[in-house]
Amino acid sequence: MTPGYNTEMTTTSTAHSTESTGGATESTRSRGPWIALVIVAVLLIGGIIWGIAARSSDEHRLAQTTRSSSELTVNVTHPTVTGEASEIALPGNTQAFDDTPIYARTNGYLKQFFVDIGQHVRQGQLMAIIETPEIDEQLQVAQADLKSAQANLSLADTTAQRYQNLLKSDSVSKQETDVAVSGAVAKRASVEAAEANVRRLQQLQSFERIYAPFSGIVTARNTDIGDLINAGTGDASSAAAPKDLFRIAATGKLRVFVAVPEIYAPDIHDGDTATLTLDEYPGQQFTGRIARNSNSIDMASRTLNVEVDVNNPDGRLLPGAYVFVHFKLPQQLAQLSVPANALLFRSEGLRVALVRNGRVHLQPVTIAKDNGATLQIGSGLNANDEIILDPADSIAEGQPVHVAASGAAR
Repeated sequence: MTPGYNTEMTTTSTAHSTESTGGATESTRSRGPWIALVIVAVLLIGGIIWGIAARSSDEHRLAQTTRSSSELTVNVTHPTVTGEASEIALPGNTQAFDDTPIYARTNGYLKQFFVDIGQHVRQGQLMAIIETPEIDEQLQVAQADLKSAQANLSLADTTAQRYQNLLKSDSVSKQETDVAVSGAVAKRASVEAAEANVRRLQQLQSFERIYAPFSGIVTARNTDIGDLINAGTGDASSAAAPKDLFRIAATGKLRVFVAVPEIYAPDIHDGDTATLTLDEYPGQQFTGRIARNSNSIDMASRTLNVEVDVNNPDGRLLPGAYVFVHFKLPQQLAQLSVPANALLFRSEGLRVALVRNGRVHLQPVTIAKDNGATLQIGSGLNANDEIILDPADSIAEGQPVHVAASGAAR
């Protein structure tokens, strides 16, 4: 009994198991397509979302790139605050305090000269001798004429005195006496004329010796022994252009003439101190004094002619040297200075391009002083303004710009 029962139970159990497995497989087969469809839908939606996001990101990057490309990249700087006590250095030329050409005052031949270039001479020192044979002969003739005139005057005076004595006794007529007296007066006038002629020739003869008019240095000698000398010229062959025999310069004190620009003219005062520097004396300064100025602006150069006197007892400074004269300027108020390449010249006036909130602002300014490479601004700027360097002529108000880092501008 037991064996048969077990066999039947086993068979029944197996049949139930087979039925259960077949039902599960059929259910699984019915749900598979739906799961695949959901997965595909999710992937499709995800792809659409990713594509939309990528396109939006590309459009954003393109807009940024376009906006960045349209902005001008510029270099900027800030105004420099100035106003310290300063000085200006202007070129000038040294001149001897007295510089005189020496001309001949008589005709003749140069007999001898006693000085040459570079030699110091004293006032009244003999410099040269000129031979004047014609004047010597004329003087001898004039002296002989004077003696003859004096003899005639002596005879005329004696005759006039005799006639006056005879007139007292009525031995001669009044007419004869007057003729004798008048003759004596005429002879006296002849003597005076002869004396004047002698003095003139003696004066010309004295010009045979040439003396130094003041103490100084002989800077030029334009004649030699035997040269033919004409009065008023140093060389007879150049009568149309008078030529001096010598030239003397007093170098114990020098004059320096400086052309001071009109803008600094109010700061130049007579008696102020000025210093001189020369390339041949590096690191050394020579002190001078403003002696005088022209008190007038030259309309051609717009400068004030200023004379600075410098003592030169040791003769280190030479006439004609090129020097720089340094003038001290008074204390100035604080002002802003900008480079000259920051200015814009527009029809509406002078402008400076500023960067404010990433855009260009054209600021009107006024110039207080032009220093060449830099300009002092009178009004229109603040110390913290960002100034565009080398702005383009086409730059416009409100134009977006980008400030370059460390000057790497496009």
